Amino acid sequence: MDTLSYKTKSATPSTIEKQWVVIDATDQVLGRLCSKVAKILRGKYKPDFTPNLDCGDNVIIINADKVKMSKDKFNTREYLHFTGYPGGQRVYTPGDLMAKSLKGTVKAGRHPLFIKVVKGMLPKGSLGAQQLRNLYVYNGAEHGHEANNPKVIDINKLK
Repeated sequence: MDTLSYKTKSATPSTIEKQWVVIDATDQVLGRLCSKVAKILRGKYKPDFTPNLDCGDNVIIINADKVKMSKDKFNTREYLHFTGYPGGQRVYTPGDLMAKSLKGTVKAGRHPLFIKVVKGMLPKGSLGAQQLRNLYVYNGAEHGHEANNPKVIDINKLK
């Protein structure tokens, strides 16, 4: 057997096939759910994963308001943001971000809590920003992406 004939196949922009998947976040732990979502967005579950290309799928998360965190992290965990001005350090909790998404002032599909958590798990730079645009999160069970024929996957079966 000629071992030099084996080729490592690398994905190219013309060979990438993106799919649409729906994930139900009911009674899921936020961090564990988002780590699997980040892997799907990157394309790590695909056999032709290429680290320098956006070869992941488009992910729709429904029932985001029913996600849970262990203990009382919704009110005790703190995220920091600095505006760049003196005295501009802002502190907010996951509960604050969840309340912000329930108000309706946020653009549809852009849930601030999930965006914050998944963004930290993606590569930094323009590739991570491009992959984050493939994430859509909705508080209810309805979403506006039925025309894309998304398939429902069970997130608990993924590793």
